Parts: sequence; structure tokens; C-alpha cells
Amino acid sequence: MGTRPGEGLRAYGLIVAMWVRSTLAYRTSFLLTALGNFAATGLDFLAILLMFSHVTALGGFSLPEVAFLYGTSGAALGLADLVLGSMDRLGARVRDGTMDVLLVRPVPVFAQVAADRFALRRLGRILQAALVLGWSLPRLDVDWTFGKVLLLPLMLLCGAVIFGAVFTIGAAFQFVAQDAAEVQNSFTYGGTTMLQYPPTVFAKDLVRGVTFVVPLAFVNWLPALRLLGRDDPLGLPGWVDFLGPAVAAAMCVLAWLAWRAGLRNYRSTGS
Repeated sequence: MGTRPGEGLRAYGLIVAMWVRSTLAYRTSFLLTALGNFAATGLDFLAILLMFSHVTALGGFSLPEVAFLYGTSGAALGLADLVLGSMDRLGARVRDGTMDVLLVRPVPVFAQVAADRFALRRLGRILQAALVLGWSLPRLDVDWTFGKVLLLPLMLLCGAVIFGAVFTIGAAFQFVAQDAAEVQNSFTYGGTTMLQYPPTVFAKDLVRGVTFVVPLAFVNWLPALRLLGRDDPLGLPGWVDFLGPAVAAAMCVLAWLAWRAGLRNYRSTGS
């Protein structure tokens, strides 16, 4: 952990490039797996379409508005999953002893874990979410000012960083509880499924939990409420909707501290 960030980024890029070359050596296989990823993630939106075949609004939100929530949460998770999705393999490395191999290499451990088995097929999730988001934008009843246009990419970037921090914190926890990958997935993949729906369909205690405990609401709920002109179900001050960058930065610091603590307390399996 004493290496400079630039060295870690360079190492990450080299490892990713190696896995991308390996993936593209079998292009048909890559296209099929990416298409499968695209189709599998699209089932969630199909479920939303089926709901709207029976109702005109969900929690007071129209189909384009729910599609907007779906697209922003899916794209944010997709970006984080592409870059850091391999972090959930850390528990398996701790159990089988291969974590020790990473420690003796002259490369930052975090870069090795994050880039391990980099899966280019995850682009399918990003593409599918982007298509739904693109479909929703011209159908929203929004007066697109410069500030609102700027809010959209900022929302996606901050959302990806928040999800990335959750991936990292979950990986750090696996230094202690090696079988905690599913717990991590409940906050990442489970979290994005929740964020695809309006906050108004959930109990206020749950909304408070994903606002103040695990701040997933800052991925898209709060900025989306501002963009769509909707009232906050918790009645929070309006300036809270713009705290996405601050929350993302705080989550990065927390993830860094958790990773350092986990790595320092790691004990080899001895195998």
C-alpha cells in the first residue's frame, strides 16, 4: 500500500490489457457471453414493462421516469462492475492461499485483485442500461437547463464511484469473513435492483437506511428527484440532492481505510 497511485493505475492497466487480449483471442465466445450478459440484465427491465402493462404509474412515477432510474442505476453499477467486479473473488483467494502469491509480487495488491480476470463481457450490462436510459431521456417531462444536463453525467460518475467503494469495502471484509461475497453482492447487485424503482414504493425506514447508513440513495434517487422535480419522501433539505460528489469522496476514503485495515490484518492460511 506504500506505492504511489500512478504505479497502481499503471499496473492495473497492464493486467487489464492482458485479460482483454486473452478475451479477444476468442471473439465469438466474447460476443456470445456479452450478449448473454446483455439479455440477462434486460430481464429486470422486462419485469418493469410487464408491471406497466397493468398500471399507468408506479409509486407516482411514469414508465419513462422509472426507466430513467433503471438506466442510471444500471449504468453506474455496470461501470463499477467492469472496473472492480472481480473484487468479490478475494475471499476465495484467502481460503485457497493464492492471496500470498499477490503479496510477494512487486505490484500493488489492490491493482492485482481489482484487475484479476477482468471480464470485458460486462460491457453488456452497461450497453443495456445505456439504451434504456437513452430511450427515457426524450420522454421525460424535464426542462433541460445546463445544470440539469450537467447533473446527468455527474450522477453516473458519482454512482459508479459509490458502488466501487462498496465493492472495495466488501472485499476488505472478506479478509476476515472469507465467505462474505454474497453479503457484498446484496449491497451492490441487490442495491441496484432496489434503485431501479422509485423510493416512494419502499418503507421510509428502508429509504433512511440507504441514505444515512449505506448511502446508495446518492447513486440516483436523490439527484433524480431533483432532476425530475419530485419531492423527497424523507423531506430532506434541497441541498442534500447535490451531495453526490461529497458522498462519493467520503466513501472512497472509507474504502481506502477498510482496505488498508484488511490487508494489514491478513494472516496467511499457511498452505
